[in-house]
Amino acid sequence: MDKLDDIRALAMRHAGVKHPGMPRLSIYSITQPTELSALVYDPMAFIVLQGTKRTIIGDQVFEYGPGQTMVVAAEITAMGQIIEASPEQPFLAINLDLDPAVIMNVVLYLSETPELQMQPGFAFSMANVELIGAWQRLLAVCDRPKEIPVMALHLEHELMFRLMLSPHAEMLRQIAGVDSRLSHIRRAMAWIREHYTEQLSVEDMAAIAGMSETVFHRRFKAVTALSPLQYQKHIRLQEARRRMVAKEADTASVSFAVGYKSTSQFSREYKRLFGEPPRRDAEIVQTRVGAGLQ
Repeated sequence: MDKLDDIRALAMRHAGVKHPGMPRLSIYSITQPTELSALVYDPMAFIVLQGTKRTIIGDQVFEYGPGQTMVVAAEITAMGQIIEASPEQPFLAINLDLDPAVIMNVVLYLSETPELQMQPGFAFSMANVELIGAWQRLLAVCDRPKEIPVMALHLEHELMFRLMLSPHAEMLRQIAGVDSRLSHIRRAMAWIREHYTEQLSVEDMAAIAGMSETVFHRRFKAVTALSPLQYQKHIRLQEARRRMVAKEADTASVSFAVGYKSTSQFSREYKRLFGEPPRRDAEIVQTRVGAGLQ
């Protein structure tokens, strides 16, 4: 893991900086553990350089540290927190939002085109030396901003090529496939996010995905680790939390705004996901944000 030492130094120099010409690249440096928080992952590739992160997807718990990668192929709802970080050894990580066009360009250069099997929408693995090297070269171009317009896309293609040689290959192929099973599930996921306040039926969602209800339910859960209605619930509750923290309205008004008919049911499900009733949770988050802890 000698290469990680070099890439850590690069990450420390560029953490928190957005480089023109590389808008989908993010470098993180976090100096203390964080509380468990809800989020939605977009399709991305992520590598930890230092420290440890915990991610909960459905009922599955993952902890990953230096040299480990996470690849997400769909808009997954999750809970996440940094569990190992300090001012002396901050949590360091790199995130690249995935571009289906770049992945497709790499797929076209590869001779193998196996039949795509349904994959989970997320996966973890240990990066090999070649993959770490590709991440390092992508990050190193940030030291040479004049090269970014020419080199950034080339280096991103190299990174995708290395990921295509990893255990994530089949999942990445499905991101590139405009008519893949994953693309059909993502179409339904997008529809749920657009209509999350409405009373949705699995029948309607399955029709949007072009599948029978049974097949749709099975494949949706394979991708997201949640049922379609659980996914909708997570989207509702995450939006409710945002509104509560922003003090946009009281608990009852927020519950109705995100689609609940019963404030008591909303409060129960909110506490089940976030650990506290809505008002109390919002106060805790506001305090953390004010103290710079969130």
